[in-house]
Amino acid sequence: MLEEDLEVAIKVVVVGNGAVGKSSMIQRYCKGIFTKDYKKTIGVDFLEREMQVNDEDVRLMLWDTAGQEEFDAITKAYYRGAQACVLVFSTVDRESFEAIPTWREKVVSEVGEIPTVLVQNKIDLLDYSYIKKCVFNTAGGSHSGQNSNLLNGGDVINLRPNKQRTKKSRSPFSSCSIP
Repeated sequence: MLEEDLEVAIKVVVVGNGAVGKSSMIQRYCKGIFTKDYKKTIGVDFLEREMQVNDEDVRLMLWDTAGQEEFDAITKAYYRGAQACVLVFSTVDRESFEAIPTWREKVVSEVGEIPTVLVQNKIDLLDYSYIKKCVFNTAGGSHSGQNSNLLNGGDVINLRPNKQRTKKSRSPFSSCSIP
């Protein structure tokens, strides 16, 4: 197989309580769209984003997991093989912030220590925050897409030297790509 027929594939699990905006954040990141409509994730959803990092093709596979406890048994199975994690909490939901250590523990128990990013979501609602403004240094805003770079693929590649190379996907069903 030729080197140019290979790409780096990185599995990223996105976890946090229900209704913190994980699905909206992933949709924004992969498809560039935002919707205010709430649709509960049942089990797991999946989107991907292709990019070039250091002249290498990288495919981030973003696994959007349900945040409700009734789906725990299902979603934990999808953590396996993850090479990075995004922990998400909502500005207007203190319980989602307090649950972050529990979510981290669930991921670590399945896959061990992996690069992890903490994301405070819904910062456009900071005025209604249950979390003190001084707790976090936030930037960006609203639904403009500012700070919507969930994760820089290069950072994950640098942190995970045992990167997984897979055959390039030629599927017409790829979720999103960067021109």
